[in-house]
Amino acid sequence: MTTYHFIGIKGTGMSALAQILHDSGEQVQGSDVEKRFFTQDTLEARDIKILPFSKENITEGLTVIAGNAFSDDHEEIAAAKEAGLSFYRYHEFLGQWLKQYTSIAVTGAHGKTSTTGLLAHVLSENYPTSYLIGDGTGKGHTDSQYFAFEACEYRRHFLEYYPDYAIMTNIDFDHPDYFTSIEDVFQAFQQMAKQVKKGIIACGDDEQLQHIQANVPVLYYGFADSNDFQAQNVVESEEGTTFDVFVRSTFYDTFTIPQFGNHNVLNALSVVAICHYEQMKPEEIKKLSTFKGVKRRFTEKKWGDQILVDDYAHHPIEITATIDSARKKYAEKPVIAIFQPHTYTRTKTFLNEFAESLRQADHVYLCDIFGSARENSGKMTIEQLQELIPEAKLLDLAETKQLQQYSEGVLLFMGAGDIQKFQKAYENES
Repeated sequence: MTTYHFIGIKGTGMSALAQILHDSGEQVQGSDVEKRFFTQDTLEARDIKILPFSKENITEGLTVIAGNAFSDDHEEIAAAKEAGLSFYRYHEFLGQWLKQYTSIAVTGAHGKTSTTGLLAHVLSENYPTSYLIGDGTGKGHTDSQYFAFEACEYRRHFLEYYPDYAIMTNIDFDHPDYFTSIEDVFQAFQQMAKQVKKGIIACGDDEQLQHIQANVPVLYYGFADSNDFQAQNVVESEEGTTFDVFVRSTFYDTFTIPQFGNHNVLNALSVVAICHYEQMKPEEIKKLSTFKGVKRRFTEKKWGDQILVDDYAHHPIEITATIDSARKKYAEKPVIAIFQPHTYTRTKTFLNEFAESLRQADHVYLCDIFGSARENSGKMTIEQLQELIPEAKLLDLAETKQLQQYSEGVLLFMGAGDIQKFQKAYENES
């Protein structure tokens, strides 16, 4: 029996995939940098061995799966190839693994993780289900009927997948270090659509997705009357959001989710649509109401008289959605945005849009730009963003105590880098 060795096991996708293989009865281990990441908790709970990077980790009989952040000259990757071991990149292995199941890919520029988590929750409440969520959560079953997984468009990695179904939440320009334009992004999604085997659930309110072509039925969901699945009569309360679903203009049923904001209604509507297509009963789909959310997506903590929110928002549209959720859930409270831009190319490309979205908060704090593993330096500075938001303040790790002044405020710590260290520093000061 082979042992699967994950190079970069602390990555969100890699961590989730390692959990799936472990739960499916496979032998799993991995390696990574020694810095602690939030993904370690679930790996350690399963007693999955995590080693420091070293070419000595590569031994005979391993099947090696490498994270996409690491180049071919990484010491472990080079050793694995030199030894002639079975070797896969993350997306290559996932493309092979999902063939065992009725697979549902969730893709889009925004909302992938939350939608995958919601779909995985509803399916798991009713059927044996394996799932891979982009927040580092994975679960496997030896007798799974469904496999729900997040499919990322970056570098067209999702073209390794030939799923039975796909949920497409939206098409937007992001990852400017790779994609050249919105047209380039659209072409990637168009190619993905052609690879889907049974059906596509696409957001009809998204202008780009209205033009998608496929070899299988495309069902549209959204708020507009033209959609196959339409949400109407949206009502918010302390418990969450309730809405009616109409299928081709005929009332279907009423659903409730414990989240807030139109983006969360759309996520839920896509899950209703795919479950309806798979002939699930309304009472089964209504398990939407018990979904607790995914990691780093409006993850809340009460702190004194404040609410602290950890959120992965790193694109202007996502920032707007996060602020909107805070406004709707805590209508009487001031909203404070603490934002750490992720990558220099994204910051430069969306500089004006970042300023516009952040100005929707009552107060804004900006942290230094976080460079990714593929981009450690750049000419952009956080001061260039601050110039577009004159009222914004720069925030240093040693200065977080000033956030205490916002009595009963909702503090949104947003970013895809290590923004959590600012929240931790603040908690240590308070």
